[in-house]
This record gives sequence, C-alpha cells and structure tokens, in this order.
Amino acid sequence: MQPSRRHAILAAALFGLAGQARSHGDKAHAKKAGPVVKEQMDWGIAGDAKAAKRTIEVRMLDSMRFDPDRIDVRLGETVRFVHRNAGKVMHEFVIGTREENAKHAELMKKFPDMEHDEPYMAHVPPGKTGEIVWTFNRAGRFEFACLIAGHYEAGMVGTINVNPS
Repeated sequence: MQPSRRHAILAAALFGLAGQARSHGDKAHAKKAGPVVKEQMDWGIAGDAKAAKRTIEVRMLDSMRFDPDRIDVRLGETVRFVHRNAGKVMHEFVIGTREENAKHAELMKKFPDMEHDEPYMAHVPPGKTGEIVWTFNRAGRFEFACLIAGHYEAGMVGTINVNPS
C-alpha cells in the first residue's frame, strides 16, 4: 500500500509538526469543501453516495459502545453509514484494519490535539449525526472504532465482515 494522507499526518504528529492542530475534545472537525479524495485502502475506498443502496444507522453511546457493533456487507457493496451520537461527549467512527486502528489509537493518546479528516472517519458531536459513504471492495474482517483517547481502550469498537457475494 502506498503511503496515504493518513500516514503523512500521523508522521507529522510524531515529529511534532502538528502544533497547529485542533483538539478532538468537543469541537467538530469541519469537512473540507470539494470532492472526496478516493484513495484505495486495505478496507475499501470512499464511495459515491448515488451508488449506496443501503443505509446503516450506527448509534454512538457514552457507555463506550456502538449499536450495532457488528455489520455484514457484501464484497463490492457501497454503504451509507449514518452515525448518531446519543451521548454527551464527542465520539468518532473510523473504519480500518485492527492494526491500523490500534496504531492510530496509541497516537491519539500521545497527540490528542491531532486533527485529521479522511473519508473513512466521522467525528460526531453530542446529539448530532455524521455520515460516511464507503465501498467495500476488499473481502475480509475490518473494524470500526472510536479512537478518541480512552474510548478504544474502553471497548468502543465494532466489526465489519465483508463477505464475497
């Protein structure tokens, strides 16, 4: 896999270059204007909203859980995820591999003010909703997680199973 923008941002944080970053705290991350960058990841690629035939609502809870915490999709399926933060603290929904999410969660503990905005991430303030449209073009078992410091470690993680058609 080629280095992604995510890796570049994480590397910048490691070298202390992310000093101008905003906090994950209670601030929402502003979505960038313009088209979504479609970069192939191990867990899929940003999807086209017009191609989404199914919408899956995922509730984010202050009990550090997602509801549902297991999602099954078909290989090649484009899904619209609607994230509802039913809690009183900021939560996020990040799709990735277990390894990528674990590394990112560790970095978030060290650099909680790191700002990032990728098409496989939704940062959702309390009482609000967020959305991701994702195409699952790789079969396998992937994760979705809240990587805000302490949330991942508390068990705020779920599974996405991408099954061949």
